[in-house]
Amino acid sequence: MGWKKCALIDAIELIGGGTPKTSVKEYWDGEIPWLSVKDFNNDNRYVYTTEKHISEIGLKNSTTKLLQKDDIIISARGTVGEMAMIPFPMTFNQSCYGIRAKDGYDKSFIYYLIKASIGKLKVISHGSVFDTITRDTFTNIEVSIPTLAEQKIIGKILSAIDDKIEINQHINDNLLAQAQTIFKSWFVDFEPFDYKQPNDWLQGTVDDLATEIVCGKTPSTKKKEYYGNTIPFITIPDMHGKVYALNTERSLSILGVESQPKKMLPKNSIAVSCIGTAGLVTLIPFPSQTNQQINSIIPRDEISPFYVYLTMQTMSETINKLGQGGSTIANLNKTQFGKIAVLIPSIEVMHQFDNVVAPFFSMILETQQENQKLADLRDTLLPKLMSGEIDISDIQL
Repeated sequence: MGWKKCALIDAIELIGGGTPKTSVKEYWDGEIPWLSVKDFNNDNRYVYTTEKHISEIGLKNSTTKLLQKDDIIISARGTVGEMAMIPFPMTFNQSCYGIRAKDGYDKSFIYYLIKASIGKLKVISHGSVFDTITRDTFTNIEVSIPTLAEQKIIGKILSAIDDKIEINQHINDNLLAQAQTIFKSWFVDFEPFDYKQPNDWLQGTVDDLATEIVCGKTPSTKKKEYYGNTIPFITIPDMHGKVYALNTERSLSILGVESQPKKMLPKNSIAVSCIGTAGLVTLIPFPSQTNQQINSIIPRDEISPFYVYLTMQTMSETINKLGQGGSTIANLNKTQFGKIAVLIPSIEVMHQFDNVVAPFFSMILETQQENQKLADLRDTLLPKLMSGEIDISDIQL
């Protein structure tokens, strides 16, 4: 009862973005956050940081607009359908749309309504050259909308789950920051060692940290039987913003694994992207394989995997630069990767460090796993709440 059908465009206001002239320095490096899709492609509800900022004069002299709290940003060209809510005023580029709920519509409900419509949106936006969202895309999506009171209930139910996910992410960010601080104290500033590098520490290479460095490989995509739900298959999108590569877009079957058994990686291997978006680093939580864009370090028994992970993290920009090689696409092969210089502390100190930081990483993994369960719950409830399958008329929040 009380649900009405309409075009999605009837419930929202679309706002276009823009880019200040990059040749005018005064337009950039100001105080106003400026969004591009790379800033919000991690499935978080809110986007808090942006890679670039513009100035007030840059805002005034471009077509970009200022989004307000609880407006929505959505990617509209190329990789379409990535979205997030805005926590404070931000601007954005022309490859995105800003979305504002019209009067009479709950902002959180509209966010989840669009999230539930992403599948339809991607089908409609599919193009011969690249996918593009236009105003017609939102005109051609029919949605059902309940009363404002019910909208608010649905928004609160789903927001409560995302709030818990966000709290957990903050906990993990804090745990990682603590581990990074300890790493810097021990292996950069040498604080526990009278601020001097101990004489028994060595200058070595990534090869010296590893029993093996494995460059991944993609099993033949022509053989559907190679893919299934048995072994995680890690690609670069699975690595963004994650300490552990817990969830993967694709998985391999037993046959797929058996087609390239030498590519198997044990738990606590360290995956480093070396082609394309080079310098991403994640820990592997259980036996997995990766594609060819990733080199993975299987640490020696006496080497702390968390030392390797944090070392690679601190070298992220270096890895990216090494991969450029005069090309526009980063490409760091396994041999070059293995020759990267690293500091190798004594085994005793390595073990001490591992004992200190291992509990942090154990908690990070547990919290990531909890967040995945919460995300699964949210994604299960989302279509049922948006279709009216779950009756919320008697719920009071």
